[in-house]
Amino acid sequence: MASHQQNSDLKLTVPAAAAPESGKQYDYSKRSQWLRAAVLGANDGLVSTASLLMGIGSVKTDVKAMILTGFAGLVAGACSMAIGEFVSVYSQLDIEVAQLRRDKKAAAAAGEIDDGSSKEDLPNPVQAAAASALTFSVGAMVPLLAASFITDYRARIASIVASATAALLAFGWLGAALGKAPVVRSSARVLIGGWMAMGITFGLTKLIGSKSL
Repeated sequence: MASHQQNSDLKLTVPAAAAPESGKQYDYSKRSQWLRAAVLGANDGLVSTASLLMGIGSVKTDVKAMILTGFAGLVAGACSMAIGEFVSVYSQLDIEVAQLRRDKKAAAAAGEIDDGSSKEDLPNPVQAAAASALTFSVGAMVPLLAASFITDYRARIASIVASATAALLAFGWLGAALGKAPVVRSSARVLIGGWMAMGITFGLTKLIGSKSL
């Protein structure tokens, strides 16, 4: 009778213990590092280049001047993002490597074996720099291409704003969807921030340009 009772207990407890494993969900916070770099790079490329085009467009109607300004902003911004991300992630790498060394010494002193498996999770500065430069360039190409094939000044400005708006909404939605965050709030935040940057750049450049040029 006792044996039957023990077997019944085992049948009841084993599925209960296994249930959390079968229902285990992916931890979306693990995406935060590469997602941050990718979304930040694309959004910065889009907003900064669109703002540059709007700024130069507020004082000059020449399409050539606008395209050259946008291209210079793309190259400069991509290089800046890559260098900044490389330095930032390399600093993080130095800190984590130093911590691993301390952990290894502590394990050796305690007679434990350090398998070094955590080294696989160390950040990669080169990968982060390349991702930031690439995503910045992708974002910057959106308003640049929108302005490249339109000769009429007003239509060109409208095209930049329209393409930037669509891309801002797409980047906001993508970042929220990949990170399982609220889509509407994320898209609205990105869109309003981009509009503000373009509007301020256009207004201030036009104000200064009308008085000094």
